[in-house]
Amino acid sequence: MEREGRGLPVFYVHEAGMEELGIVLWEATPFILEGAWITTVAVVGAMVLGLCIGIPLAIAQVYGGRLLRRIASLYVWFFRGIPILVLLFLFYFGLFSWIGLNLSALTATVLVLGMTSGAYQSQIFRGSILALPQGQLRAALALGMSEAMAIRTIIVPQALRLSIPGWSNEYSILLKDSALAFVLGTSEIMARTHFVATRTYQHLPLYIFAAILYFVLTWIGVAGLRLLEHKVRIKGYGETA
Repeated sequence: MEREGRGLPVFYVHEAGMEELGIVLWEATPFILEGAWITTVAVVGAMVLGLCIGIPLAIAQVYGGRLLRRIASLYVWFFRGIPILVLLFLFYFGLFSWIGLNLSALTATVLVLGMTSGAYQSQIFRGSILALPQGQLRAALALGMSEAMAIRTIIVPQALRLSIPGWSNEYSILLKDSALAFVLGTSEIMARTHFVATRTYQHLPLYIFAAILYFVLTWIGVAGLRLLEHKVRIKGYGETA
């Protein structure tokens, strides 16, 4: 394996066979694993951005006035109603270029996935907020706390804890959606696997390898969130007999 002028590796075409297949996988593995790191950065960045967007949207939908509720609902409706692939093209080749933002493919991927995740996470938080006893907010107001302080210090921390199972599902969906980012040129798992496969013609084993990587990343993320859920669980709280 050699390096091209742009820093990309050159993969040679090998005849079909187990030995040749082993050579291809041996040469391609470090290159594709770099893509796994980029995928992880994109997904984690999108999850964090979605968290920052989702919490205010959920609060607006539950406690906001009529105008705020309509704006939040419109945002959720827009990003939940349009396919990720269309949103990637719409923002990267359309809106970002139109307003003069010269963003890298990875940055655009994080922004688009994050804004979309924010719409979905808002519904997770909204459900968690509504699942809390409504008397908590009234009690906090009766003790002299402002509504904003009560929401920030009492409602949101509990809602975040209850939202962890929903995050697990959102993480796995977001990880799979990130594979579409290769259409923008984001150098993640799918883009790098496709790059190697088109040059070595070892499509099946390479895409199986990519699928295994996605499975491993999904398992690690879900296991980590499950561990967090058990760590912050309050024994007896919210449990039914």
